[in-house]
Amino acid sequence: MLTLCGFAASNYYNKVKIALLEKGADFQEELVWVGQADLAASPLGKIPYLKTAHGTLCESTVMLEYIEAAHPIPALLPADPFAAAKVREVLRFIELHLELVARNLYAEAFFGGKVSDSVKEKVGEQLSKNGAALAQLARFAPFVAGDSFSLADCAAIVHLPLVSSASKIIYGKDCLGDLPVRDYLKQMGERASVQRVNTDRKANTELMMARMKK
Repeated sequence: MLTLCGFAASNYYNKVKIALLEKGADFQEELVWVGQADLAASPLGKIPYLKTAHGTLCESTVMLEYIEAAHPIPALLPADPFAAAKVREVLRFIELHLELVARNLYAEAFFGGKVSDSVKEKVGEQLSKNGAALAQLARFAPFVAGDSFSLADCAAIVHLPLVSSASKIIYGKDCLGDLPVRDYLKQMGERASVQRVNTDRKANTELMMARMKK
């Protein structure tokens, strides 16, 4: 039995959860808020982390790789080494060059905080450049990295909506507006795994916001 530890409002948590659901893996969830992480499992206190029969794992992409290796069917990586590398390339690009950049805006976009004008300017330039660059890597044919659902989709489904929303709120323009992200997300939303994750995310987000008001 695998145990996914964290909270369902987290996009990185949900990235792993989608993979587990797509695999039909036997797993349970353990609610762990920021600041409550087991530091023996996640030394930096980051969420999520995964409990396995062999020990614990932190870092969500490492968890995806473990899940793929431990539960190879259905495959979420192509058998061909280069094709598999291209999937990983899209996944890492979305996380490093879009989500982590847009994350600098989340305090103001989603949580009532304030981001300095200098940060907004820098992030805006990066998102404009990096959003255009994604067009060279992503396929949307119909999945983000090609014709099969993959680990890259597990990331894209949870990260791209936040990147789009944050940029629209802060700049009045979706940095991914020139890409078919909206149609892609609508299609992915028809998957049972994504519907489950979205339902749980909404409920957990309400709980998280209530905790923040205390």
